[in-house]
Amino acid sequence: SFPPSGNRKLYFDTHAFVCLLEENGFTTQQSEIIVSALINIINNNMNVIYKDMVTKVQQEIALQQIMSHIGGVKKDMIILEKSEFSALRAENEVKDEVSKVRTDSKLDFNLEKSRTKELYSLNERKQLKMRTEVVELHAQQDRALTQTYRKIDTEVAGLKTMLESHKLDTIKYLAGSVFTCLTVALGFYRLWI
Repeated sequence: SFPPSGNRKLYFDTHAFVCLLEENGFTTQQSEIIVSALINIINNNMNVIYKDMVTKVQQEIALQQIMSHIGGVKKDMIILEKSEFSALRAENEVKDEVSKVRTDSKLDFNLEKSRTKELYSLNERKQLKMRTEVVELHAQQDRALTQTYRKIDTEVAGLKTMLESHKLDTIKYLAGSVFTCLTVALGFYRLWI
């Protein structure tokens, strides 16, 4: 039997992929979520593939059974060839056997085909769900970024307003100081004149 998914090794450098995503503009959290989703998809696909595989031992057993059946049929045919009646009978039996095998094969093929379609459909649903989750995460991030940008814009506007107010106050105090100095200077000027 094949190893369970916990014992299988995934030869994939997740850290390097996270670093690559970060270099291309993703945050660490986004990169880790994307890599986690990718690993889940790979593990699910590997599980589907391993479920459909046959081991070498099983294949050899099936081959030995087929060879033993062929050997038995060969012996029967040698015995039946000794008489014409036996030959006709053997031919009819072979035709019946071939028809039965063909019918069984078609049935097995159709069952496997429907099972494969179901697995494919299940896999598609899982991938669609993962895509939906990734899109939702992007939407949440975009909303958070928009709120942050709005807050920054509001803070900047508040600081600009406060700066303009301070400029106006400074100009008022400067004008008042200049007029006061002029008044004092005019007072001294009148006293001396």
